[in-house]
Amino acid sequence: MITALIFFIHLLFSLIVFTKKWQSEGLSSGFTNLALIGILFAVGWSITGMFSKLIMEPEGFGVYFDRDTLSLSILSIVEFFFYKMYYKDTFFIEDDTEKQ
Repeated sequence: MITALIFFIHLLFSLIVFTKKWQSEGLSSGFTNLALIGILFAVGWSITGMFSKLIMEPEGFGVYFDRDTLSLSILSIVEFFFYKMYYKDTFFIEDDTEKQ
């Protein structure tokens, strides 16, 4: 269940980024960003999977939080901070007014 939620959040984020980049920069930029997100997800899941094998047994902490869920959770946290930095100009618009 947690794994499905993480996949859904990644799918939703990918669609939002694709749509925003498609509207602002063009269709090729949308597909390029979609490919970037997909590659980072696949490679990141492989890397965090290696680390989670060192930490936890395959059964994990229960039915809903196994080793794959741990690796996806770690990946989601790392991706959150990376995408917050990388897509800062896409999602956050700063005011050009000065504060007094």
